[in-house]
Amino acid sequence: MADRVTVIGWDGSPLTAAARAALGAATLVAGAAHHLELPEVPAGAERIRLGSAALAARRVAGHRGTAVVLADGDPGFFGVVRTLRAPEFGLEVEVVPAVSSVAAAFARAGMPWDDAHVVVAHPRTLRRAVNVCRAHTKVAVLTSPGAGPAELGLLMEGVHRTFVICEELGTAREQVSVVTSDRAADHTWRDPNVVIVAGGQATTTSGGWIAGRDPAAGPRGWTLPADAYGGGLGEGEREPLRVSQLARLGPRLGDLVWDIGCGNGAFAVEAARAGAAVIAVDSDPRACARTDSTARRHGVQLQVVHGTAPQVLEDLPEPDVVRVGGGGAAVVLAVADRRPQRIVTHAPNRDAAERIGRELTEHGYRVECALLQSVELDTKAWTETERSVAFLLSGVLPTRTT
Repeated sequence: MADRVTVIGWDGSPLTAAARAALGAATLVAGAAHHLELPEVPAGAERIRLGSAALAARRVAGHRGTAVVLADGDPGFFGVVRTLRAPEFGLEVEVVPAVSSVAAAFARAGMPWDDAHVVVAHPRTLRRAVNVCRAHTKVAVLTSPGAGPAELGLLMEGVHRTFVICEELGTAREQVSVVTSDRAADHTWRDPNVVIVAGGQATTTSGGWIAGRDPAAGPRGWTLPADAYGGGLGEGEREPLRVSQLARLGPRLGDLVWDIGCGNGAFAVEAARAGAAVIAVDSDPRACARTDSTARRHGVQLQVVHGTAPQVLEDLPEPDVVRVGGGGAAVVLAVADRRPQRIVTHAPNRDAAERIGRELTEHGYRVECALLQSVELDTKAWTETERSVAFLLSGVLPTRTT
């Protein structure tokens, strides 16, 4: 095992005295090509090109001597420190940090970033990173080859954002470009880069008390009463049913939710309040307009698509969870063909519920059904004011866990 391991962050500025001293004593240095070319790297030290962090950590762990790992920015922020400290390598490290690439990108843009989300985009996580960009007004994306600005822009189709693209920060080739999201795929971008994705309806302009989105923004509660949506909610949008639908779908940050038959937008807004990206679909242009207005009133981001399901669903990006508020069994089956992790819908009677349940089961979903009855009372006279009954069906795809 290495006698001493020091991780040095580099942001393009001259190395600190502590970093130079650690490098001067190193018998092994790991880093990217531009790190290994630094004049402070000892001529006699073993050099490891840092590609796979795990492979480099294994080499460092097996080295007898003093090791230094060089990394861009702050190596403790989505960086190599996590890998080096993993139990399988048993390494204790000293860290000499530098300005993180995210902080540098926002500095170049002249923007505050305490209210920003920060995500990492690899080919395997790109879709989830895009969903965060759809749902929030300020996101920093740490990109990678195959999951860069062009790929982000292509997957943001239908959602307008501004991209601030910061290439090779801290180097002589540093460049900052500002493009609209629909133009990002028209260019070839150099790695490494950071993309600031900004736009949409901001919910606050004042400083907060927590990084990222303030969870206290907006009214308290999973669901809001009917008067928060101007009243007139449809049968499938009433609060007791919405609560059960949300509980079964569990929309969360990084998810894409389809709300098919969005009506007044009550469910779509509440899924967006949970942090998920939402596409709200309805065949009625008045419902689309109401949903858009409701989202603006409650300060959440969502995309509204006018069209008739199931045909309109063919061009939508892949969902994680779906609420089918209208369209019946035909729409539910079209949704099941896209293999979301969870589907929730409701039926007016037992025959319709059984039909949908059988079809979902044949598609590989584990199905649950509950008969929900709610009665609202006037608490002044304790008399019944409204009664609703619905069969709530939910399907979970056991083979899909993310």
